[in-house]
This record gives sequence, C-alpha cells and structure tokens, in this order.
Amino acid sequence: MGLLEKIRNKTGLLVGIIGLALIIFILQSALETGNSLFGGTSRSVGKIAGKNIDQVDFQNKYTLLLKNMEENKQKVDDQARLMAVDQVWNDMITDLVLNVAYKKSAVGISDEELYDLMITHPHQIVVGQFTDRQSGKVLKDFSKPDGTIDPAKLQALVQQMDPNQEKFWKKVEEFVLQTRISEKYNTLLKKGLYVTRAEAKAEYNRQSTTYNAHFVAKRYGTVSDSAIKVSEQEVRDFYEKNSYKFQNFETNRKIDYVTFDAYATPEDISDLKKSMEDVANDFKKRKTLTEDSSLMQNENENGLVDIGMFKKSMISPEVDSSITTDPKGTVYGPFQENNLIKVIKLEEKLELHDSAKVRHILISFAGGGTGPEVKRSKPQAKSLADSLLALIKKDLPLFTKFVKDYSDDGGKKLPPNKKEGEDYLGKDGVYGWMNDNSGFVDGFKNFGLTGKKGELGVVETQFGYHIMDVMDISSGSQQKFKIATVSRKIQPSANTLNKFNNQANEFAGKYSTGDLFDKGVDEMKLNKRLADNVRENDKQIPGLDNPKDLIRWVYQAKKNDVSQAYQFGSRFVVAKLTDIKEKGTAPFEQVKEDVTLKLKQEKKGLDFSKEFTDFLNATKNADDLANRMKLHVEKVNDLSFNAYNVAGLGKEDPFCGAITVLKNNTPSKPVIGMGSVYVIWLDSKKDPLATKDYTATQKTANGSLAARVDYEANEALKNLANIEDHRAKFDF
Repeated sequence: MGLLEKIRNKTGLLVGIIGLALIIFILQSALETGNSLFGGTSRSVGKIAGKNIDQVDFQNKYTLLLKNMEENKQKVDDQARLMAVDQVWNDMITDLVLNVAYKKSAVGISDEELYDLMITHPHQIVVGQFTDRQSGKVLKDFSKPDGTIDPAKLQALVQQMDPNQEKFWKKVEEFVLQTRISEKYNTLLKKGLYVTRAEAKAEYNRQSTTYNAHFVAKRYGTVSDSAIKVSEQEVRDFYEKNSYKFQNFETNRKIDYVTFDAYATPEDISDLKKSMEDVANDFKKRKTLTEDSSLMQNENENGLVDIGMFKKSMISPEVDSSITTDPKGTVYGPFQENNLIKVIKLEEKLELHDSAKVRHILISFAGGGTGPEVKRSKPQAKSLADSLLALIKKDLPLFTKFVKDYSDDGGKKLPPNKKEGEDYLGKDGVYGWMNDNSGFVDGFKNFGLTGKKGELGVVETQFGYHIMDVMDISSGSQQKFKIATVSRKIQPSANTLNKFNNQANEFAGKYSTGDLFDKGVDEMKLNKRLADNVRENDKQIPGLDNPKDLIRWVYQAKKNDVSQAYQFGSRFVVAKLTDIKEKGTAPFEQVKEDVTLKLKQEKKGLDFSKEFTDFLNATKNADDLANRMKLHVEKVNDLSFNAYNVAGLGKEDPFCGAITVLKNNTPSKPVIGMGSVYVIWLDSKKDPLATKDYTATQKTANGSLAARVDYEANEALKNLANIEDHRAKFDF
C-alpha cells in the first residue's frame, strides 16, 4: 500500500505539472496569435494573406510613425492620425502581399541602380524633395544653370548630412526603392499584354461598322410584376441555379436611424448674450490693437483674430449708422447676426483711394513662405529692409536695382511666355494698378490705397517685409472701417443637450427591439433615415460626423438590435441594424426579393418571346407585327457593336450583338434583352473604310490594357490575399 500511495502522490504531481504546462502552452499560443481564450480575436486588427495582424504590433508601428512625423515638424492633428493609421495598414499590405509577389517574379534593384536613381539620374520622387512647390522649379542651391537638378550638388549634400537628415534621406530611399520595384513589376505585366493584328482588325471592324435598323419591342414594364405568379420552390430553384449572380463583394451593414437634434432655446441665447456683455466691457477697456488681438484670440473659437476692412454697407444693420461719426474705439453689441452673437469694435476709419499703382521689394525671412533658400532671420530681414529704404529715400532710382539684387518675390522673374524687354506683372517690382478687390494681402494693399503719391515705407505681411513705393493714386476715394470682431456660435447649452440626450435614451429604452423601433418611429412621428452599405472602416455616414462609435456598434450587433443613444455634436442618434451582408454568396433569405424579381423578369422574357414567335408566323413585316401586338415600330441609326446604349431602349448588349449577324430585311428571332424582348430588321450596314494598317487601333488597344495594370494588378493581388480589415474596432 505504501508503494501504491507513493505512485498515486507522484502521479498527482505529474498530472499537475502536465496541466500547468498545457495552460502555459495555451496562453503562449493565444498571445502569439492574438486569439482570446474565450473565443474571438479581440487583439486582431485584421488578416493579410493569412497572417493575423496583432494590435500591439500595429500600435507600435503607428506610434513610431507619429513620432517620425513630429521629428520632421509635421502637423499631427486628427486628420494626420487617420492618415497615419491608413499608411501603417497599407505598408503592411505592401510587405505581406505586394513585396511577396515582386520577389516571386524576381523583380529587384541592385545597389548600383538605386544609387543611380538617388544621385546620378534622380527619380522624380527625389527631384520633388528639392523643388519649390509654388514655382515648380528646382531650388537654386541644387540646380544647374538650365534649371534641372545637379547630381554633384546632391552628392555633396549626402556626404555632409547630419543624423536627422540621414534618417529622412533613408526614408526617401526606401520610397524610391519600393516605387521603382512596383514600376518594374507593372512594366513586366504590361509587356506580357499584347493585342495581335487579328484582334486589332476585329476591334477596328467592331468600332467602325455601323447599322441602321427598325424593331418592335415589348418592354418588361408593360406587365406588372404582381401579374407574374411564381412559387416558393421556383424561387429557391432559381437562386440555386444562379447563386453566382447574388454576390456580396464586400462586408457591409444596413441601418435605420432616427435623430434628436438639439437646438438653442431662447434661454440659451439670452445666457450667451449675457456672457458676451462681459466681452464687450473688456473690449472697451483695451487701448491698443495688440490688446484687442489678445482678447479676440482668447474669446473667439479656434483663437481667431478677426480684423477686417469693411464699407458701411457691409457692416451689420444691428450697428447704428452713427459708426460714421463715432470715435475710434467704440464697441457695439452684443447683437445677433444669423447664427452668431457678436461684439465688434471700431479700430480705425480710413479714407481709401479707389485705386493705386505700387511697386515693392520683398525681403523675406526663413519660414516666410517664399522658399527654403531664404535663410535670414526675421530681425535680419527687418534690418535689411530698413537699410535699403533709407538708401532709396536718398536715391529713388536705386529701387529698380534693389529689386533685381535683393527682392525675394518670384514675380520679378521673366515668365516663360515673355521675351526680354516685354512688360509683365511684377517686372521691376511693379504690380500696376490695384483696387480694394485686388487679390493682394491687406497690408500690401492698404499701404497703396491709403498712401500719398510718392510715399515710401516698409510693410510687414506673412511673406516678409515689403519696401513699398506708391507710384500713383486715383482721384476718387471711399471710406472704410477697420473692425475687430468677437463672435460666438449660437448653440444649445449643456442643460439643453442633456434634455435631448434624455429624450434619445428614453426612446432607445422604450423601443428596444426592431419591431418596437418601427412602432416608436410611427408613434412619435419621427423621420426615419437609412444608411446602406455601411463598411467597417467607413469614416462617415451621411449627416453624422465621425460616427466611429456607432459603426463599431453596428459590427458588434445582431440583426434587429437597437442601439443606445449616440451623440454627434448637437445630434443624438438611435439606430436599428436592419441587414447584415457578409462577403461572398448572399443567403437566400437576404436576397429573396431580388431573386423573385429576376425570376419574374425571366418569365416575362420567355412569355414575350413566345408571343412574338406566334405572331411572327402570321405576319409579313414590322408594321403588321406591331399592329397585331398593339406596339409600334421604332428605329435606330448608326449603331455599332461597341455602342453602350440603344436609342429608345437604353443599355441593350443583346441588341448590339444580334444586329451584327442579320441579313437585310430579314427579321431576327425574338431576342430576350435586358429590359425588353424585341424583333429586329436590318435596313442597312455601312462597312468601315478598307485598310491593311491596323497599327493605330492596335496601339490604342495596347495602351488601354496597359493603363489598367497599375491599379488592377495591385487590386487583384489584394483580393487574392483575402484581406480582413478590423481597424475600426480599436482607438488608434
């Protein structure tokens, strides 16, 4: 017994060890695959070519991309984050699908070829990094005298790059490498596509042969669908036979939804006006434009400094006409204008010339928008502008010389369509006559329209410092008012939003099933809306901003489930999931109605065809047939085999095919078409001009095939990879 007891004890220990090992094995497997122990793939972002995309791996790549964007001084806002998610996903598709196909086809790039693409004969991607976006020209620090990129200067740059520049250059290199491999692969496919001379000849004849005919047609719409009787079994048999016609090419959902739109109450508007009274009082205390700008930045939505020049007729009628006599600094409001509550301040009154002629010298600074070749700082630009102005005031002819030597305005350069000596806008810094409606920045424009003839000065704009010369002014003038504005959008308060939220939640709670939802819509006389073909990664639903949470619910719910209330701004939404469509052959019940309609149309086609056959046996021509069938004779002229539509019938490919094999004045058999059944008589056929040279047709057909490769080849590879995309389940 002692020995047995020892065996039992050791066996129990052994079972425990094995059990623990099994648990560890299962846990490890779950962690590696992303599967949950309790079913599902909660950590799976999707599948690409059979590989599970783990959330942690995706998140790490996404975080790294955002970090790189920040290091490169790129703006990382909500839009950029959405684009980053797409980029990471597309990069994974490239790695797991496209690159695999490229490798199998033995397409690659040697180090020597990559060097050639980066330096010796730079790829367009590289050239783009050294091109001014505004002018479209290569930056002068990297260009040859002819304006093309200089490989020697590129090589010198690469040799002296700092670590950050090397990192960026490596990214460009990877992009060029990937792009060039893709170009080679697609070229390989294009070269494999070829239209033979025989095919080109057939296509030439299809395009150029035309037919004139008359016909008698009976349209399916002339007989009501309800008059065609079909049994349940017939419908099922038709579905089984034609299931390939009822495919869902992507997973999508269909929802009905109702909205509870919150609106600002009179109390909300009154409260908003009261809060704006404090702004008005603060506005009155401010004494300088800088102080006013600070107030606007703090009080306006999005920190907008809202200052503009207006004619009296453009100022709100809520402002008393005394603005013409009121002193500078007068504050008006709060008052309501459209959907805003406003407070405005009269900053200045100006007497503007109707027009003025000006010239300028632009002294820009780094980041001023004129190009990366400008390196001087803002203080350096101001100092240079002041120094040049002082010299010009002593010797005005220097202005033209300084335009050539110092101005950073690209408009001074001779346009490609002009010859030396010809006038053009911007020559010698002259921009001719301008008025209040001219498209110049305000500082530039106002100096000319408020200045005196011959006045010189320096004006700052977002482009830099402009040394201005008012060359001439008009005799007429007009008064304008410089107005600073603080505005608040009229919108429902938190209490009002809460009231509408409660209404939406009450609806969702009371009418919580599919049938009850429809009942509630009727009882409350709500407007039911429809959103069809909702995909898991859709960014929007018409009328709903950023509906990610709702779409996430849609893909977790069952058919006829009713959602909780979701808030989108001042709109609250309750939805019912009405249909689920998975990728592949649609289930019979889902497409039963469509199947029934198609079966009834097929029956109509067969019935109409028999009717035509019976009457054809007793008739001699189209007029007789039309009279017997109480139809009429129709005509079509210059129809080709490639025609998209048939006059009077719409899209009817069977008609275009049938007409090509008919003999003159001989009726066709009844043709069951897409929207009608018809009998056709060929009146005449016009053959194409005789030729032995089909080169042009062959070239066009080859080009048409090649043009489809760049997009369709990638899409075909992606379809074969059976990609599942569940990114919408996560908050990246």
